[in-house]
Amino acid sequence: MKKYIGFVAIFLTTLLSCQNFLEETPEDFLGTNFYQNEKDADIGLNGVFGQLQAQTYYQRTVWLITELTGEYLQTALVNAPRQELEHYTYTDTNSEINNWWRSAYSMINRANDLIEKVPLIEMDEVKKNNIVGNARFLRGMAYFDLVRSFGDVPLVTVTIKSPSDDLRPSRTPIAEVYAQIVEDLTFAEANCLKESEIPASEKGRISTGAASAMLAKVYLTRATTSAAQPGDNEAALAACNKVINSNEYKLLPTYSDIFDPEKENGEEHIFSIQFDLPPSIGNITIQMQYPAEKALVGGAGAGSFKVNPTFVESYAANDVRKAWNVSDSAGDKKLSNYFFYKYRDPIRQGNNSRANWLVLRYADVLLMQSEAINNIDPANNEKFTGINLVRERAGLTMPLDAATVPTKEDFIDALVDERAWELCLEGHRRFDLLRFGRLKEKQLETYGLNLEDKYLLFPIPQSETTLNPNLLPNNPGF
Repeated sequence: MKKYIGFVAIFLTTLLSCQNFLEETPEDFLGTNFYQNEKDADIGLNGVFGQLQAQTYYQRTVWLITELTGEYLQTALVNAPRQELEHYTYTDTNSEINNWWRSAYSMINRANDLIEKVPLIEMDEVKKNNIVGNARFLRGMAYFDLVRSFGDVPLVTVTIKSPSDDLRPSRTPIAEVYAQIVEDLTFAEANCLKESEIPASEKGRISTGAASAMLAKVYLTRATTSAAQPGDNEAALAACNKVINSNEYKLLPTYSDIFDPEKENGEEHIFSIQFDLPPSIGNITIQMQYPAEKALVGGAGAGSFKVNPTFVESYAANDVRKAWNVSDSAGDKKLSNYFFYKYRDPIRQGNNSRANWLVLRYADVLLMQSEAINNIDPANNEKFTGINLVRERAGLTMPLDAATVPTKEDFIDALVDERAWELCLEGHRRFDLLRFGRLKEKQLETYGLNLEDKYLLFPIPQSETTLNPNLLPNNPGF
């Protein structure tokens, strides 16, 4: 499903840009006659997935939002919005924060339309529920991005049908947003196909395993918030165990194979955003991460980013991930020249590469399993199983145990490091550090930055609060 073909032009581009809605005539609102058959439903679902490929969402903005606000990715060129994210000087006018908000709501709006209309089609019920399950996963995923980023956000689960509808929704408490996320992902878990049942032509769509893995992350995250529910950690562990015991996924023996475009959608890949060379949509990530001397002529953005030297030095000498994930541009091993070499494509064209964006993979599930066990019962030595499997693949022959990692907090420190070495530049870092309560600590330790609490959330973009005053007051401090 590389191309997510059949993009449906009738979908509105964003939910909360109220000015755009008000400029439209009633005839331009979502109609009731598009979804007539199974083919229409399939085309509509491709339209929902297509939003993920935008540079303003999961092709570029995802790692600007989640990795630049961590501690190991740095800007190398002057670009104000990106530098504001890196240095924690952003305000409600930051364009990348605005992209993150708008792109999430655009996908939610597309998903809402499909979720409303497809159940009315006369078609095979299993296929119908699988399509709706895919859309509900994507809606839940978008709301998960939003609630982790902004806190209380408008929870909209129906489409805008006429100018008389409420175009200025208020913010919804995070407990209700999380409840909807869990409901959506639980539906997806029950109704999407198993990984082994997804046709080759539809690889990149959601499996029941992907829903379980995302649920695990949602439960672990909610457990650390004011919306925490009793049993969140137990539910996360159960979700991880579903993925592990399904035998649908496993660690690839060689770490580098995870990122090989020729081996995409393999046994470790649980959910990936699909990219390909033109005429399909290519991924700009490689071009932007590579220094100018390694980037392709004709592409833009080369040399935009570099790796913090402290991250390069944090790897153990025998960790095979170091040589794959980072490299120095001049071959002289100068720490100031290191860049992320994790994504590679020998036949990329200009800005376009075949590199998929990995949202969920099996190593992440193993690490989440260890995290959940540590949260539930720090004395349970089974918590070392998942993390040690990941470390063993990396060539680290010294397993962690109760002697080397004696306390619950020590184990959290080990997870924080392990997730960085394993999952760097895969869109996890900011949310990992927030979940583990280590964001402020890492900023102080790495940059000497005494981070204000207001930066634990992003501000609601000014462009949205101007059009919709019901989004105010903004997050504290903004």
